[in-house]
Amino acid sequence: MSNLELKPLVIIGGGGHASVLVDILLSQQRTIIAIISPEKNGERSIFEEFKRLSNDIDIHSYDCKEVNLVNGIGMLPKNLLRRRVNQYYLSLGYQFETVVADNAYVSPFARIDKGAQILSGAIIQTGAVVGAHTIANTGSIVEHDCVVGDYNHIGPRATLCGQVLTEENVFVGAGATVIQSVCLAQNCVIGAGATIVRNINRDVVAFSSNSHIEKS
Repeated sequence: MSNLELKPLVIIGGGGHASVLVDILLSQQRTIIAIISPEKNGERSIFEEFKRLSNDIDIHSYDCKEVNLVNGIGMLPKNLLRRRVNQYYLSLGYQFETVVADNAYVSPFARIDKGAQILSGAIIQTGAVVGAHTIANTGSIVEHDCVVGDYNHIGPRATLCGQVLTEENVFVGAGATVIQSVCLAQNCVIGAGATIVRNINRDVVAFSSNSHIEKS
């Protein structure tokens, strides 16, 4: 599909995650027509050339059949804001663009679902599935046959070894490692740098302390 056939984009959010996505999309010569951000974008020069919309309802300026959205709100542990924003716009008939950086590697035998974001240097290996609206952040690795649920965040340099299963709303912190065949249940949080060697239950926070895994 040529860029002439791709829909123009509206970016939701004016913070750091949004700026990374805009940088990727500009390098791919995508057309960005507006940024939705209630606050001014400060000194982020990358946003200067775009129209700024202050309120969510301003999206009605654009027909849902004529534009796609990109959710530039970063994901924080146990915070459902990103998901709520998505659901609001989806209820209005808008669709979210899937973003894959040119310098990410995605196997042709992997599946990336709608609205997922695969950032620079990420690796998605054969047989892996990355769920809808999930972020695979900079340099993250999703190894063969992993199934990553919807609305996950795989932090920078985090590694999911082969056949890891994550359910919805899982947050894996920067530099964490999840060994093969482990299951991370819904809403759990894996702390930065943790090494996870067994299944983690729903809503649990697991983190490293003196080379051990603790749960809280």
